[in-house]
Amino acid sequence: MTLGWFSIIRLGLVQMALGAIVVLTTSTLNRLMVVEMALPAVLPGLLVALHYGIQITRPNWGFLSDTGGHRTRWIIGGMACLGLGAFGAAVGVVLFATSFATGLALSILSYALIGLGVGASGTSLLALLATATEPRRRAAAATITWLMMIFGIAVTAGTVGAFLDPYSPALLLRIVAIVTVGALGLTVLSVWGIERRVKPSAPASEAPRFIDGLREVWAEPAARNFTVFVFLSMTAYFMQELILEPYAGLIFGFTPGQSTQLSGAQNGGVFLGMLTVGVAATGLRIGSLRAWVVAGCLGSAASLVAISLAGAFALAPALLPAVVALGVFNGMFAVAAIGSMMALASEGREAREGTRMGLWGAAQAIAAGFGGLIGAAAVDVMRIALTDDSIAFGSVFLFEAGLFLAAALLAQKVIADRRTPAGAPMVPGE
Repeated sequence: MTLGWFSIIRLGLVQMALGAIVVLTTSTLNRLMVVEMALPAVLPGLLVALHYGIQITRPNWGFLSDTGGHRTRWIIGGMACLGLGAFGAAVGVVLFATSFATGLALSILSYALIGLGVGASGTSLLALLATATEPRRRAAAATITWLMMIFGIAVTAGTVGAFLDPYSPALLLRIVAIVTVGALGLTVLSVWGIERRVKPSAPASEAPRFIDGLREVWAEPAARNFTVFVFLSMTAYFMQELILEPYAGLIFGFTPGQSTQLSGAQNGGVFLGMLTVGVAATGLRIGSLRAWVVAGCLGSAASLVAISLAGAFALAPALLPAVVALGVFNGMFAVAAIGSMMALASEGREAREGTRMGLWGAAQAIAAGFGGLIGAAAVDVMRIALTDDSIAFGSVFLFEAGLFLAAALLAQKVIADRRTPAGAPMVPGE
């Protein structure tokens, strides 16, 4: 009646497929627009902000899955929409070379589809995990699924980076097609039949309208305060997303393949950071979720300072270790915050798990779009105002470090000092 470890891992494969597609749109395509196409960084910033902005619909997806069920349908349909949008975005990048207007129109449509796909698939998947996982397994389930997502991101970025050199438009389209079709097939195989075997969530008959369900969740102080924390911390988390690869290309002369591999190394660090917290907090019960969140935020701030200094002093060998360190601390912060989110999702009014996950997912998405956009726009402004690109990029990285410090202070107030009671170690054979 609840998810076993094998089913949790299967759902983690869906997260892995989702991450594999999204990393292409937020790193590789972004780099190609800024460096190879010589377009202003704010353009991919606006496109990525569009796909995150559309994810404001996440609470609605969660509410629909709370009241109507059929989460498998939303997961698969959302992944298909995401894959179509990602391939369209790649075609849009190619079209920029011949027709800016056509490329822009297709890119806007494609990034809108990406936002709808991520919102429908990701929220429904998290709602299924939150409602069908035993309380003692929730923290471990969060760790497993996010580790698999980051693994998918890191492997995809590294593999695509290796095959993308020497770059050509035809090669780009072929690689994106392979990734998207493979991700959709993996999703169908992974999620099929799981929902039928678990206990269905209770219907929310007292509040049949979405706005009523959202008001009920927003009235809960814990859910409301955590939403504010998610927005601030995720703004800091995503500010570097659209400028790190252009930074590597413009300041250190990285090729498209090398900068994509740098992104893969960063996400490899995220995987390591998540694994560290998963083993220490979930398995060995070392430290509270709040302590790991604070440590991750502080370490991320320090890593961003190191990345800024690497460019300012032309320390090319220091870039990779600093980027990997940023990934490690980002992973520590993220998985501890996700563990807190999974625990909070089932607290408060019953049959609102999907709505809560959707609310926090929307806050994350808005923050991701906002953070990426202001990071890209700030770099454009600073590059115009300053003659040194390294100082322009470095100033934005330092501002992001300041946001992480503020997030660490806020985490002390809004996250309960809990020792992950839901995170019992996995038992082999379950």
